[in-house]
Amino acid sequence: MPKYECLLVDDEEALSQSTCEYFNMFGVRTFWAADEKACFDFLAENRTDVILLDINLGKTSGFRICERLRRTTDIPILFISARTSDDDVLLALNIGGDDYIRKPYSLSVLLAKVRAVLKRCSGGEEALTFGSFSVDPTRESLTGADGEIRLKSMEYRLLAYLVRNSGRIIPKEELFRNVWGDTFTGDGTLNVHIRRLREKIEEDPNEPRWIKTVWGKGYLFEDGRGQEE
Repeated sequence: MPKYECLLVDDEEALSQSTCEYFNMFGVRTFWAADEKACFDFLAENRTDVILLDINLGKTSGFRICERLRRTTDIPILFISARTSDDDVLLALNIGGDDYIRKPYSLSVLLAKVRAVLKRCSGGEEALTFGSFSVDPTRESLTGADGEIRLKSMEYRLLAYLVRNSGRIIPKEELFRNVWGDTFTGDGTLNVHIRRLREKIEEDPNEPRWIKTVWGKGYLFEDGRGQEE
């Protein structure tokens, strides 16, 4: 099955073609699909490592496509959209998006984000454990006492970084740089991913044992019971 590093799903032809040309010029093999049908026709015959997904797609929306994709795949999905409301950002992340990039975007910044995702997906990590949980770096999955807990790629990266740096306060800027691979990610994206992880690993997400907020500083991962500071 043919392999592409990136699939771009966007109905803006001129912007999409220039994005594909730019990515391909820098060695990131990219395919463009203009609508939902073209997207799934491509995925039926090809593989990709990351998907760039617009929201406004004529008769359908990127939200719908993301929901369909998440039924069968954990491929990282980065939304790209001119829509700027917080509600759109939160919806995109809550239905399975890994990041939200606002248009108009810089081609160099977008390429840097995609390359960061590709690097994370290809890099290996040693096994990580905490409590009754075990992180599988190959499958980017988490196993607890009751079995496997499914994680999306970015959730895995965030959890792995927190566990690997347990016992110290990690500033948000450090998480943006080392988990997302840039400094352009916003607080909303990070907060959504922290909340998702707490819902999956904490007995009471409102009184976390593992992932604690240190207000005004960042986050602390520790093996101790207690509530947020």
